[in-house]
Amino acid sequence: MIEIENVSYTYPNASRPALQELSLEINAGEFLLVCGPSGAGKSTFLRLLNGLVPHFYGGRIAGQVRVWGRATDTHQPRDMADLVGFVFQDPEAQLVVDIVEDEIVFAMENLGLPPRMMRRRVEEVLDQLGIAQLRRRQVTSLSGGERQRVAIAAVLAAQPRALVLDEPTSQLDPHAAEEVLTVLQKLNADLGLTIVLSEHRLERVVQYADRMLYLPGVDSQRPGDQRRVGAPALPLIGSPRDVLAQIDLVPPLVALGKALGWSPLPLTIKEGRRYATTADVQQTDARAAQQEAAAASDIARSTRSGRRSAVADQPSVVISHAHFSYGEYEALYDLSLSARPGQVLALMGRNGSGKTTLLKLIIGLLRPQRGTLTVLGHDVTRMPVEDVAALVGYVPQDPRTLLFHDTLAEELAFTLKQRPEQPHAEALIAATLERFGLTHLAQTYPRILSGGEAQRAALATIFVGNPPVLLLDEPTRGLDYAAKAALGRLLRDLAAEQRTILLATHDVELVAAYADHVLLLGEGEVVVEGPVREMLSDSLIFSSQIAKLFPGTGWLTAEDVPREA
Repeated sequence: MIEIENVSYTYPNASRPALQELSLEINAGEFLLVCGPSGAGKSTFLRLLNGLVPHFYGGRIAGQVRVWGRATDTHQPRDMADLVGFVFQDPEAQLVVDIVEDEIVFAMENLGLPPRMMRRRVEEVLDQLGIAQLRRRQVTSLSGGERQRVAIAAVLAAQPRALVLDEPTSQLDPHAAEEVLTVLQKLNADLGLTIVLSEHRLERVVQYADRMLYLPGVDSQRPGDQRRVGAPALPLIGSPRDVLAQIDLVPPLVALGKALGWSPLPLTIKEGRRYATTADVQQTDARAAQQEAAAASDIARSTRSGRRSAVADQPSVVISHAHFSYGEYEALYDLSLSARPGQVLALMGRNGSGKTTLLKLIIGLLRPQRGTLTVLGHDVTRMPVEDVAALVGYVPQDPRTLLFHDTLAEELAFTLKQRPEQPHAEALIAATLERFGLTHLAQTYPRILSGGEAQRAALATIFVGNPPVLLLDEPTRGLDYAAKAALGRLLRDLAAEQRTILLATHDVELVAAYADHVLLLGEGEVVVEGPVREMLSDSLIFSSQIAKLFPGTGWLTAEDVPREA
């Protein structure tokens, strides 16, 4: 059992507490889902459970945390390792050795387990997480999602009593995410392992949880965090259905259920189908008209202003027959694509399909071993990376790798120093911070930002340089539903300015709402590509919740569904 009594915590040099007077109990064998807006203190809450807060992060703490009777204020994180296994939001932060199998063994060696037991556990977790094929791979050659599964495997191998995970599916494709969550649910149900999991993509995990903890994390002194109408002021804890009924950060299915008055609220597609009967989705003239309007909207979305200029008709990014290998591992094979100004192109596919490698080729961090690659007519394979960066802005999977100055304002100023042609630097910095909802964080040390704040900060740092092509790798990692919608609207605005945007993402809902075109990768090749509505309407894996609920209608988002349905 985990007991949290009247805990308040403030990070060093912070002006407000990250958590305030929080009390609850987590029962042995419980599956607790932690949710809330970006920056609400979810990661801080998880760090309480193994003593990382306050032993590693410092700061001021009041109250008491006991884990199976062991007080975290008198026990270091290393003393809690046999009770609590922790999987960080950024898997890169906890992978310490070169080879996957050695990484899984590392924690068990520190616990002094006998070799025979370690060998058995390695085989078990490799099979449980479907990563047996990675056991001899270099950690540095893995995709972000593959690293995340390796990090989970390394923690599971130590067999702690409680497993604490900070957004464990944020970099996983839908199928891999389902596999991981199924493993966690099985460990919880069959072995009684306590699971405490923070997640923004509630549609993936809500059906597995026994209870939900909602942290509001609102401070009226922060302009970017003003409370939305009807949002609860205090933490909530209860059954998932009860908590979701009281908050506005909900999955598309729940949002639709609320809009249409469905009761009880459906948590899964199966539950939603009881309301979405055959009679509900018959193609009436009104619905047919709505589909025509949606198709027209797709055309308008792809052309932005409704008129395609001669410039927009010319591709801005052209890749032809590109190959790239990491040693013997072929990451991209004979890949070709083109993207034009004003387009939001989503790159989708399983973990390890080549999405991140493709983005790194475009920005010049990697060079194709065969094939050609041009950006705005320039052969970027022959250009220095710093020159390519004037044409292409790149936000990697871990946005904090772009943040290294003392304040966020200094980060943007540094970008402008590399672009002397940009006038009025101070005004441009202020306008960019306001556009991204970051004005209140201008003087904040970027490395302490929450995951969602860091994502917006990194995008602002790149955007202030005014690149005509933007590359984003898993841009919704760490973003709540409201922040994701704000990002999506921003991307549409940027595309309306005739920028080219390429997203490597597993976030089907983001693609459904804001992308124009989808390119599906598999084993480093383009499997298929097409308009977003065509690609997501009938996919077995890459379909939105609404597309699964109403197959054959062409509806992708809750807004697509007529209110008489």
